[in-house]
Amino acid sequence: RLVHGSSLCSGRLEVRSNQSWSSVCEEDLDLNDAQVVCRELGCGAPGLLLGGLYGEGEAPVWTSELQCEGHESAVLDCRRSSSAGKTCSPGTAAGLTCSDPGGVRLVGQPSRCAGTLEIQHQGHWRPVGDLYKLWDLKSGSAVCQHLDCGSAVSVNRTDNSTDRPVWFVSVPCVKLTSGLRDCVGVDYNYTLSSGVDVVCSVQGARRL
Repeated sequence: RLVHGSSLCSGRLEVRSNQSWSSVCEEDLDLNDAQVVCRELGCGAPGLLLGGLYGEGEAPVWTSELQCEGHESAVLDCRRSSSAGKTCSPGTAAGLTCSDPGGVRLVGQPSRCAGTLEIQHQGHWRPVGDLYKLWDLKSGSAVCQHLDCGSAVSVNRTDNSTDRPVWFVSVPCVKLTSGLRDCVGVDYNYTLSSGVDVVCSVQGARRL
């Protein structure tokens, strides 16, 4: 978690292990680690990493150094090296700011620039339904551009038997505006019969 920041996506980093929260020293956190933290929280790319920015806190110091490769989906999936008895110098508890994802994400693939389209609306993340097969490369490209992932190279309808509620999105609206969440239609609590899989042209961007 990130605590004492202005949102879920910023604050002093604490890691939960063995039922307790621990602070992380700035020196033990690099860009790969930060990418995994931001991804696990559902946030965008890490933008600022600075020790002491969000205070020192009272949590004990985490005795493991993260050695993430950057593609992991959760911090505790990363390799770690133990350093028992470790303390952080004053002013060096890791503070992190991730970008706001803007309520749009592609999930289910190693890259953040490919996957099933989900939108956050009214506080809920839900897949986007494609009941009438309206999604195409132009509307998919609006998603890719929103995520800074270039343009769409493929947009496919995906059948899914899970009973998750979906959002319906006005595709003509998407083609005219970059405000994807402004195009979400009325929620009728339909369950997912088909979703939208988008693959963007920028595939070097790992999921952040």
